[in-house]
Amino acid sequence: MAASVRCFLRSGKNAVSALGRRGFHKSAPAAVQMMVRDALNQAMDEELERDERVFLLGEEVAQYDGAYKVSRGLWKKYGDKRIIDTPITEMGFAGIAVGAAMAGLRPICEFMTFNFSMQAIDQIINSAAKTYYMSAGFQAVPIVFRGPNGASAGVAAQHSQCFAAWYAHCPGLKVVSPWNAEDAKGLLKNAVRTNVHVFVALYTHPVSFGFTLQ
Repeated sequence: MAASVRCFLRSGKNAVSALGRRGFHKSAPAAVQMMVRDALNQAMDEELERDERVFLLGEEVAQYDGAYKVSRGLWKKYGDKRIIDTPITEMGFAGIAVGAAMAGLRPICEFMTFNFSMQAIDQIINSAAKTYYMSAGFQAVPIVFRGPNGASAGVAAQHSQCFAAWYAHCPGLKVVSPWNAEDAKGLLKNAVRTNVHVFVALYTHPVSFGFTLQ
């Protein structure tokens, strides 16, 4: 009888010890964690590789890898003809992008901040957004204007205004303003592939490009 009790107690002790050694569930998360800027970078990389008509232009997008490193590595991979640094003249390079789209290319036109897209308002609103309708559907302008938008600490008043509502009131424009990495990547890829609408892709301000979001 005593031996049976000792055996029972020993087995119970071993069970408790094994329970204490059990680790928590360690399966991989259902979603990949990545920064918003990395999601945007992936989207552009995939579209540049998929379609040779796609190219990126804007201030510091090439050798400097973008002001907020969204275009990191793309210039080294695709070269000067598809990743193009421009002068600081939004009116000029937005006009070049619109003309390229009319000629059959698919430009991604990056503004360092959407506050300065106001310098190119005629190219965006009148040339890009309205041409398809004014030509009765004959002339498409497949272009994406993208960049950071809205307020953030340390970027001063001239870089902090949100223009999403402004552009949303302009016929011919499709405005997307994703928050997380998944939406940012998917919406940018869809915008690049569209044939009819001109996309204005407004992203949360550059500080949040570094957020790690699903």
